[in-house]
Amino acid sequence: MNYRIVDGAAGADRDAAYALRFRVFVDEQKVPEDEELDDIDEVAWHVVLLTDDGRAIATGRAIMRGDIGKMQRIAVDADCRGLGLGRVVMDRLEDWARDQGATIARLEGQVQAIPFYEKLGYVPYGEVYMDCDIPHRWMDKELK
Repeated sequence: MNYRIVDGAAGADRDAAYALRFRVFVDEQKVPEDEELDDIDEVAWHVVLLTDDGRAIATGRAIMRGDIGKMQRIAVDADCRGLGLGRVVMDRLEDWARDQGATIARLEGQVQAIPFYEKLGYVPYGEVYMDCDIPHRWMDKELK
């Protein structure tokens, strides 16, 4: 599959990422629409993988909290799952966090996605908790 990677996505590229997030989180997973976009979107660093026609097929965002890079809103289009695109997004987010001085990457992983994140080196900890009626666990990865 042909796609281009947009690091630090803004404008129309970021809008395409938002559209993908709505397809995945709101339409598929039934996250309330008013909880999907938030104030963090304005300050987060976004990465998006776009097809030649500008359709987002994978995306994620990251923010810094001290020396921790917090990975959020990781989404891959339903038709593109299993192609390694989530790994591409995570690699880009982790690279950005490292460049910002992060020593740890952290995320709130949906329980169903924990095996994916474990393959990338993330370790789950703490109790399972619910966020938007979806079970999650905290996960960390040491960045080297």
